[in-house]
Amino acid sequence: MMKVEITCPIYPSEDPEKVRTAIERIFPGAEIVEDEKGLKGNTDNLDHFSKQIRKQKILDTTRSVLLRGKRGNITRFFLNKQVAFVGKISFCEEKTILGTMRVVVEDDELDAVIENVAPETVDGEEVLI
Repeated sequence: MMKVEITCPIYPSEDPEKVRTAIERIFPGAEIVEDEKGLKGNTDNLDHFSKQIRKQKILDTTRSVLLRGKRGNITRFFLNKQVAFVGKISFCEEKTILGTMRVVVEDDELDAVIENVAPETVDGEEVLI
């Protein structure tokens, strides 16, 4: 079963509710709790994320990021949380000035998850088998 963990620090200059909204706009339905480091969300669903990358036409980029972050049955990547607040996906490096949202996806069949979320493309179009 797929597990998705989202962690997002909250800096003193940030509104915790806006950070929560950023997570919810990319991962609606995630169970979010606050701890001393920030917010942590958990979900088993990447449907909205997958729809959003198609809408933004960033399948190739997403696939590359998911494969680059893959280690065994886990992949991790980072999203810009300010961009997430407006419901868009923008991948970034782990340390950015405006903060990141860390996403870890774990599944025994991770290759199938990646294929489902961000399939291969030809000329920007999904390859349908």
